[in-house]
Amino acid sequence: MHFNRKPYLKRLALYLFLASVAGLLVGQLPWVLLAAVSGYLFWTIRHALRLQRWLAHPNLNEEPPEARGLWGELFDGLYRMQRRHLHDRDRQQALVDRIQESTNSLRDGVVMTDARGRLEWWNISAERFLGLKGPVDQGQVIHNLIRAPQFRAYFEAKRYADPLELQSPAHPHLKLQFEINLFGDNDRLITVKDVSRLHHLESMRKDFVSNVSHELRTPLTVITGYLETLGEQSDALPPRWGKALQSMARQAARMDALVNDLILLAKLESDDTIRNRDKRTVVGPLLRSIEQDAISLSGGANHHIELTDEGPEQLFGDENQLRSAFSNIVFNAVRYSPPDGRIQLRWWSDSEGAHFSVRDQGDGIDPIHIPRLTERFYRADPSRHQDSGGTGLGLAIVKHVLLNHDGKLEIKSELGVGSEFICHLPTARIAEPGEPETDDSIALSGGLQRD
Repeated sequence: MHFNRKPYLKRLALYLFLASVAGLLVGQLPWVLLAAVSGYLFWTIRHALRLQRWLAHPNLNEEPPEARGLWGELFDGLYRMQRRHLHDRDRQQALVDRIQESTNSLRDGVVMTDARGRLEWWNISAERFLGLKGPVDQGQVIHNLIRAPQFRAYFEAKRYADPLELQSPAHPHLKLQFEINLFGDNDRLITVKDVSRLHHLESMRKDFVSNVSHELRTPLTVITGYLETLGEQSDALPPRWGKALQSMARQAARMDALVNDLILLAKLESDDTIRNRDKRTVVGPLLRSIEQDAISLSGGANHHIELTDEGPEQLFGDENQLRSAFSNIVFNAVRYSPPDGRIQLRWWSDSEGAHFSVRDQGDGIDPIHIPRLTERFYRADPSRHQDSGGTGLGLAIVKHVLLNHDGKLEIKSELGVGSEFICHLPTARIAEPGEPETDDSIALSGGLQRD
């Protein structure tokens, strides 16, 4: 709002000039000027009070007070500004209402909190999933309503690359997936999804694979037994049967390995395997045993296998699971390395924990395949797996073993140069000499927990 001050200053100067002339004519200049100034002040104060009353109760339907001159333009300018402001406010409020209405129609829950976790807003789905009650829970800290320690740790860690899955605090039969995004001044936007159906389907898949694997074991045992018997009687059989028996025996052995790997995966995914993961395991003899097995597997390929043991003597972990994980990546290196190739096994530790590395000089892996290598039956090069007799489950087993031990698998590879597979285990998994073999030692040394 802009005013041109010159005309009003001219009018005021003319008003005072006329008052001065009148004062001189009547011979009372001071009193006439005082009366003129007092009248002007009274007029100004009167219009200021009218402006204050009008601003105290803004209404688009109410016209501004009638006035002339400076105050008239001031009233009109403020009225136009007020109309624009109220229109903008109504438009923004309508937009906010529409956003809230559309968010309430989502099947997923949406929760907004401030940096300290105080609830600011949530939609109807979040109210149903989490049992929130408005306006009672408005301003409550979300940790007081979702009491799972995993959620609080996830909320405060500010590492939201992976979602968190928890049971619903209001409906224990529901499995919820939480995703958090930061915005503003460390405020949080929390998305809650119902993944109960997916969780149920995953459980059904695991049960199906486990049951089928166990059911296949009996007929495979029978088939293998008969093939061995026929093999012992190969001299009494027609010569053309020899090749067929060898092929059947080879495929039966491959099928048996596949069934065994499926059963092992089912065990690794069950809670039964967790009870042994905090036992003390001596690492040195375990690695040397795997090294000797790798040399035997190499056979005539004459791979140069080197083991460097610079790591801790003992770990808290299930020895059978660790043997399975370490041997899988070592045997893969033997299978996929060219004859006379060099395979380096290294066991070491640093401030981040203990590590087991296997580096080979094979063909390498295209980077596009690396993110999916730990999936069941995923094959970067199917022909190589057929030649090697692999089941396609080895790296999936490695991943689950490391997850059971709070670790992770890192894969580095370059085409034409080779690959390196590294098993990372946290510091809490390192067993110091004389440390008690209890679950409490894990909790005290690193606070490791499983969701």
